[in-house]
Amino acid sequence: MKAIYTILLLIVSNVFMTFAWYGHLKFKDISWLKTPGLFSVILISWAMAFFEYVFQVPANKIGFKENGGPFSLVELKTIQEAITLTIFMIFSAVVFKQKFEWNHVVGFLLIVLAVYVIFKKW
Repeated sequence: MKAIYTILLLIVSNVFMTFAWYGHLKFKDISWLKTPGLFSVILISWAMAFFEYVFQVPANKIGFKENGGPFSLVELKTIQEAITLTIFMIFSAVVFKQKFEWNHVVGFLLIVLAVYVIFKKW
């Protein structure tokens, strides 16, 4: 169960992170957010990033092997990066209507292969 909780918390964390890092690029499409200055955008993004940490920190605490979790530190980071790219791909396709080229797909598959290699017990 700790593995599932860890992964779910990492997914939620990464949704907040993606919106904090890239969501402000769509502010121009929201009437009341069309003209915030850079400092305001930073504060809004920082407020969203707070919730990233609210989920990220417990995910790492629960999931870390030395705290009784199932994952090593390297495995936690690898999971987090794979989730980050997955969430980003979905976000960019849905929110920004980005098209994915063949090299994007190949690059993503190489990252999935990296996850396999890191988790493989040789």
